[in-house]
Amino acid sequence: MDPQFPKLNALADDLIASCNLFHARGWVPATGGNFSARLDDRHLLITASGVHKGELTRADFMIVDTDGQPLESGRKSSYETGLHTQLYRFAPDIGAVLHVHSVANTVLSRQQKAIRLSGYELLKILPGITEPAVTVEIPVFGNDQDIAQLARQVDARMREPTSIPAYLIAGHGLYTWGRTVREARYRLEALEFMFECELWSNRRNP
Repeated sequence: MDPQFPKLNALADDLIASCNLFHARGWVPATGGNFSARLDDRHLLITASGVHKGELTRADFMIVDTDGQPLESGRKSSYETGLHTQLYRFAPDIGAVLHVHSVANTVLSRQQKAIRLSGYELLKILPGITEPAVTVEIPVFGNDQDIAQLARQVDARMREPTSIPAYLIAGHGLYTWGRTVREARYRLEALEFMFECELWSNRRNP
């Protein structure tokens, strides 16, 4: 345990457990996906670049500051670190950010500019929702390889009056977050279930 970050090992273990679950469900094939958790006001733990998410160990994580700069030289964090740091800077209560590549979210995000979810009981897991008779819109952003530009687009959307619990990148995957790793995982699992329902519904009713 690093005395500067007493929560480091526990957070790494929480993220590893989540990654094992996601990999078993086929949501993080090969080295796809990236995961992080807040260590303090200025630092986060994040998966290193190029590691297999179904085989993670504590050594596969690294510490970066909220500008995305690694504390340890010679290591490279995920290419999409800037999308994580945007969220941590935007909302101090965000404690974890999870990103997966499921079949359902990849297919839907290639077909639609936003995913509208309504009538699902699991919507109540998302923040601020107390009953399922609402419509939640999950925005879809273009798959821009300029991560700084993409982060600015996300930031602008999050500053609009209607809050969002997650977003998609077209053909690329889902980003969601929570105050803890567990809360973020619950939200991700709920969203992935609803995305799969939407995908099946689209196939039955083209």
